[in-house]
Amino acid sequence: MNTNPTRAHIIKLPKILDPRGNLSVLEEENEIPFAIQRTYWIYDVPGGEIRGANAFKQQQVFVVALSGSLEVVVFDGVKENKFLLNRADFGLYIPNMLWYHMENFSTNTVTLVVSSSVFNEGDYVRNIDEFMQIRRDE
Repeated sequence: MNTNPTRAHIIKLPKILDPRGNLSVLEEENEIPFAIQRTYWIYDVPGGEIRGANAFKQQQVFVVALSGSLEVVVFDGVKENKFLLNRADFGLYIPNMLWYHMENFSTNTVTLVVSSSVFNEGDYVRNIDEFMQIRRDE
């Protein structure tokens, strides 16, 4: 596994080439560094809309553009990085306690998100000032 659990980074997924259509696979604790507890997808995002804009206290996520493209902006409290997702065989690993949002969705983008935990509202940090305070207190 080519992951670094302390920072967001792109992970290349296996790609099986076939003239009938390619196939990629994602297995928990193999391509990604966590067991999958929840999977959801985002689609039909209107032009100019932003998704996310939060951090997780414990949860880790892996984001893949299954079709179309989007940008994911990740902020650690000091530095911001922007990742373009536009291939179904590449995804972005986002560890806990990084603020992120998704933007610039192309038409008909379908974004898959796999998560290390089930939904827990208490794990969300939805206010950037609260996020910055938690980071300062670390």
